[in-house]
Amino acid sequence: MKCPYCGCEESKVVDSRPTDEGERIRRRRECFNCSKRFTTYEIIETTPVMIVKRDNSRESYNRDKLTNGILRACEKRPISRDEIDSVVDKVEAKIQSSMEREVSSKVVGEYAMEYLKDIDEVAYVRFVSVYRQFKDIHSFLEELNRLVSEK
Repeated sequence: MKCPYCGCEESKVVDSRPTDEGERIRRRRECFNCSKRFTTYEIIETTPVMIVKRDNSRESYNRDKLTNGILRACEKRPISRDEIDSVVDKVEAKIQSSMEREVSSKVVGEYAMEYLKDIDEVAYVRFVSVYRQFKDIHSFLEELNRLVSEK
């Protein structure tokens, strides 16, 4: 690892500990040349995922887009940011575990709905109404009736 102070490529690991629930490793290093310390992070390299949209166009997966959609659905609801991040983390884990390089936006939405339903039904219905693009009140009522019958 290259020292950010002197550019030397030789350093030793002084301390190593997991962060972000074991998703990354934080390493404190010391440069052999100038003896200054610096921090590096090691993460698992994941396969880049392409999202196939409804019109069959493709774009790189963007965590912020999913997070923003869920944030809008959870607006003015008693849901913490940690819970929202947890939903996004679970969706990402499910996408990565599928080992597919291309995933339909429909599948991503279904995963998000699955986890939102367990957290808050109002947020779930809000997300579904945008995701499924309800055309009228009848399609909205059908979803509500389906949700009630599942309980």
